[in-house]
Amino acid sequence: MPTPLDTLTRWPAEAIWEAVSPQLPGFSVEILPEIDSTNTELMRRARAGQTDAVLLVAETQSAGRGRLDRKWVSQRGDSLTFSLGLPIAPKDWSGLSLAVGLSLAESLHPQVGLKWPNDLWIDGCKLGGILIEAASTGGHSYVVIGVGLNIRPMHSESADGLRTAPAALSEWLSGITAANALGRVAAPLVAAVQGFALSGFAPLQTRFHARDVLQGFAVSTSCGVQGLALGVDARGALQIETPTGVVNVNSSEVSVRPATQQENN
Repeated sequence: MPTPLDTLTRWPAEAIWEAVSPQLPGFSVEILPEIDSTNTELMRRARAGQTDAVLLVAETQSAGRGRLDRKWVSQRGDSLTFSLGLPIAPKDWSGLSLAVGLSLAESLHPQVGLKWPNDLWIDGCKLGGILIEAASTGGHSYVVIGVGLNIRPMHSESADGLRTAPAALSEWLSGITAANALGRVAAPLVAAVQGFALSGFAPLQTRFHARDVLQGFAVSTSCGVQGLALGVDARGALQIETPTGVVNVNSSEVSVRPATQQENN
């Protein structure tokens, strides 16, 4: 069930719960005014044996983090930060971050593109990112999917030092708020992750290609692979054409950047 704070802050928690709970009994929505990190909190709970299906939203994160432990800094209302915790056990975890990104992009705007493996881009700028962590307790697997989306233009001091210029959803959807954006993405995301758990990434490959911002461009990876990005395969691996042949890049710890730019996460 939604928490009491939801009504006060006008978050669409009840509507999300009503949309999701028939297909996911026991699902709950929690809205917090502030926390260190929604991902950190759900991983703490998982390690303590709490592996219920939950959507945890924070208006402000004091220690938000992205992939490779990079910090996510924002003021209240500037961004949407949430984590989705689900007890799932897919046969193959490969491509989950791509499935999550695809769901978010399709729910937000036709111009939102996807940069392998976990970023949302629009007009050459970074709109948001995804951080996926997994826990195993009592023989059961549990996934925590963290999402951060820029809603309003980032303050100059917050943008300093970023490798990629930040985009803001409000520049593309007039009047959009963090609560509005959550209402757009939450229920479709739960359905997308459930679908991934059953069928994997392969059925999504064509749709991902339609939003792939790297395909057809020269890229360089942090593991030293350079070449032409050809897209992703049926398991979500990035395919790069090199002088010695096509290389599949699978590691979630690999950063990829257009060859002519500074490193972009």
